[in-house]
Amino acid sequence: MVDKSLKRKGFGDQINKGDSYKSVVEYIDQQFERYLQEELKIHRNQSPVNDTRVHICLYMISPVGHGLRAIDLVTMRSLAAKCNLIPLIAKSDTIMRLELERLRVKIMSEIVTNGINIYRFPTDDTDVADLNGKNNTLLPFAVMASNEFVEVDSKQMRARVYPWGTVQVENENHCDFVRLRDMILRINMEDLRETTHSRHYELYRRVRLEQIDFGTVGAGDTAKTTSCEKTYNKLYAAHLKEMKREEDEMRERFVLRVKGKEAELKEAEKELHLRFDRLKKQSTEDKRRLELDKQKLDDDIAALNARKQSVLGGAGANLTLQQSMLGKNKKK
Repeated sequence: MVDKSLKRKGFGDQINKGDSYKSVVEYIDQQFERYLQEELKIHRNQSPVNDTRVHICLYMISPVGHGLRAIDLVTMRSLAAKCNLIPLIAKSDTIMRLELERLRVKIMSEIVTNGINIYRFPTDDTDVADLNGKNNTLLPFAVMASNEFVEVDSKQMRARVYPWGTVQVENENHCDFVRLRDMILRINMEDLRETTHSRHYELYRRVRLEQIDFGTVGAGDTAKTTSCEKTYNKLYAAHLKEMKREEDEMRERFVLRVKGKEAELKEAEKELHLRFDRLKKQSTEDKRRLELDKQKLDDDIAALNARKQSVLGGAGANLTLQQSMLGKNKKK
């Protein structure tokens, strides 16, 4: 058996506490389903090393209060139907011994009244019947914990130090930690595994096999096992139906994607046309403006040439007059 611990942090801290326990129940069902799927294979690998089913649940109960809360009752009832549930009073060093005994009696009374089927240590084995019977009367166990080591009688012990004294974790006069450890790991480990397999897992397995139509139909002598061929045909038809549904969904998604892409392309094409029209209009306007500037420049050049010709014509007449006057002066 693999030693795996599932700690549910933040349990009961939500505003809506009604569904707080469901994640734990879902985890237990997932491990049952994993074991069942392995069991249905032709080549199985169900060694104890690969067994991840939850064989025990230690439910911590707050010592503050006058018994079980509503969330405790709902959660314990759900977990007791799925695994071996052992209730514990946590932080037992925070209350007096008399208060602890009263709380223990109150909790067990509420458990019995509400029909919560917690795990009881077996008494059918004569070797451990007396010990298990005695410990059944001590449920729920009162436990505490500590991460600190304190020297007690020249030994390093896990303990909590208070002004009035030291509370040792592994002292049976202080808490039930050692008793709980021995009952689970040393004495009743095999019974916990057997109870999980023969009771909780078999119940889950029967329900799941009925869901996939591997159960029996009818009652009494007329009951008969559903044929594998019928079951196969039913599962095959369901598989084909599921495949067709997925194919239709894929086709629909593909059509939607194509339509979306077409819309994007049309929008891009429209934007290109608008941009082309703007550029064409701007080009026409620039061309017209350039032609006007060219015409104006040509007019300026023509006017300049006319002035030049006029100036050059006047200068030529003056030169001729000067030359004629110079010739007359020479004759004299």
